[in-house]
Amino acid sequence: MKSQELSIREAQQKINDWIQTTGVRYFSELTNMAILTEEVGEVARLMSRLYGDQSFKESDKEKKLDDELADVLWVLLCIANQTKIDLTTALQKNFEKKNIRDAERHKENEKLK
Repeated sequence: MKSQELSIREAQQKINDWIQTTGVRYFSELTNMAILTEEVGEVARLMSRLYGDQSFKESDKEKKLDDELADVLWVLLCIANQTKIDLTTALQKNFEKKNIRDAERHKENEKLK
């Protein structure tokens, strides 16, 4: 089965539809912030084992980075939905900001050469 590509806006809508039908309702914004922090922690834990110096515990061996990153994205999209943020528009504005602010900054950074 070929997976369907999703735009950010479509992903936000699919998550909202899922929450309304299967998830019953959104957790509170503060709860979702705590969940986001937990999920980012799981990504950090896995990264430290995959790319850092820590060794895997038995309980970590089945964890997959793609799944953990998708968990982070899911909760981030939930927070955007419940705070009425269109992340497509927000990301486009963020690119504009960075293209102005950082137009030469990284090219001139000696640490990146």
